Amino acid sequence: MNICNREGGRCAEMAMVCLTDFEEYAREHLSKATWDYYAAGADECCTRDDNLLAYKRIRLRPRILRDVSSSDTRITVQGTEISFPVGIAPTAFHCLAWHEGEVATARAAEALNTCYISSTYSTCSVEEIVAAAPSGYRWFQLYVYRDRKLSEQIVHRVEALGYKALVLTVDVPYTGKRRNDIRNQFKLPPHLKVKNFEGVFQQEAAGPEEYGIPANTLDPSISWKDVYWLQSITRLPIIIKGILTKEDAELAVEHGVQGVIVSNHGGRQLDGGPASIDALTEIVDTVQGRIEIYVDGGIRTGSDVLKALALGARCVFIGRPAVWGLAYKGEEGLREVLQILNDEFRLSMALSGCRNVAEINRNLIQFSRL
Repeated sequence: MNICNREGGRCAEMAMVCLTDFEEYAREHLSKATWDYYAAGADECCTRDDNLLAYKRIRLRPRILRDVSSSDTRITVQGTEISFPVGIAPTAFHCLAWHEGEVATARAAEALNTCYISSTYSTCSVEEIVAAAPSGYRWFQLYVYRDRKLSEQIVHRVEALGYKALVLTVDVPYTGKRRNDIRNQFKLPPHLKVKNFEGVFQQEAAGPEEYGIPANTLDPSISWKDVYWLQSITRLPIIIKGILTKEDAELAVEHGVQGVIVSNHGGRQLDGGPASIDALTEIVDTVQGRIEIYVDGGIRTGSDVLKALALGARCVFIGRPAVWGLAYKGEEGLREVLQILNDEFRLSMALSGCRNVAEINRNLIQFSRL
């Protein structure tokens, strides 16, 4: 962020101290339509906003005199070690924020040794992402389409490329009503494409489009049997993203998936559903450690990460803050966002009396305030 000295006319760079600084920079520098697209929630944005407010309602119970002279933030997800429990959630169209798009995202995740879930709706192809960060740890986010062959082909592509898991998004039988996108008549600019499907939809190109692909491509008939179908075509672990209730968490376990992401799609789908952090506890209590549980939505500080882990998440994922980092300085900006969260998390751990992630548990949470 630049601030100018009026007398000398020189511009000095102001330190980016927290994720809100990156949000303000992105709001000022992205086009209105692009900012509105990333910021959008469904309908009145109650759930989007509650994702943030819910973390502020949670209070911690710090322990003292615990010798926190050294700390370790490493964890494993699906058997792979990452440097700290913050990954990058799948978000679309990174080239709208920075010209290199998902290539920059992949490099930043690789540099900080964390997990990047690349989106189906990327403006770089899965091949370009792998080429940019060959040793990065990646999962692939998948939708189920009316034409199952489309889904099957992309699954085989990412499996061959060395992606380590499939993240099946299950909360979009239809796209939520995002008012500003409708008002702005949001469309990808002509020079950008959903690169994973380049050339696939040529026949439908003249028809109505929704977020870069022909309208009505997503399959609203998706059901639990599609989890079995997916298992039949891949050996990759399957993680279901978009679960908010204990009943669906139990069904996920019964259907043999390897993890769930507690998520309300950043408040972009059903408005009036729970904040994802508020849904976490009942899901953790139901799953009882049988599969790994992650959470996204509303994480803005290191203490938010600590709260999520204390309530039973193995790892959190950030969506919008990753895009803000890209908007600031591409790969370097996203590295800064991740490093700030890492540093804040380490500090919050120490100030709570935790030396490593294994020491984080529900005793840290003041339940009387929930």
